Amino acid sequence: MISKDAKLGKNVKIYHKEIVNLYGCEIGDNTKIAIFVEIQKNAKIGKNCKIEAFAFIPEGVTIEDEVFVGPHACFTNDKLPRATNKDGKLKTGQDWEVTKTLVKRRASIGANATILCGVVIGKNALVGAGSVVTKDVPDNSIVVGNPAKVIGKVKDLISRK
Repeated sequence: MISKDAKLGKNVKIYHKEIVNLYGCEIGDNTKIAIFVEIQKNAKIGKNCKIEAFAFIPEGVTIEDEVFVGPHACFTNDKLPRATNKDGKLKTGQDWEVTKTLVKRRASIGANATILCGVVIGKNALVGAGSVVTKDVPDNSIVVGNPAKVIGKVKDLISRK
């Protein structure tokens, strides 16, 4: 479902509009959104991005232009997730604080990567499939593992081709 409060740029391509969940978000021109993607209120996606199937992008996430988000990539936005307050009552929207995350231009996030909130993924960085990002990722770096660690520079990977 695409809610009326979702702001879509020009030429946004959404595959199977009936099986995505987009509400209160902004999506830039020419971006492609695959099936079973959820993008929540106040999330921002730049121009010319590609968001693959089953990606979860909650409130507080900003993704700049030309970013690739692989299938099943998951972002978080709560540093202390709990179902209930200390008194046992279910938490509401007023009981937690959004922690923002930024993904800079031309970064790529591999399949099944988990991005913990409060980090910055640098310009042109590459997050390997299955990685768990717990700290900022420097520009042009390749990170892999749990927790994700820098293993090289993108320029070195490209120069091998």
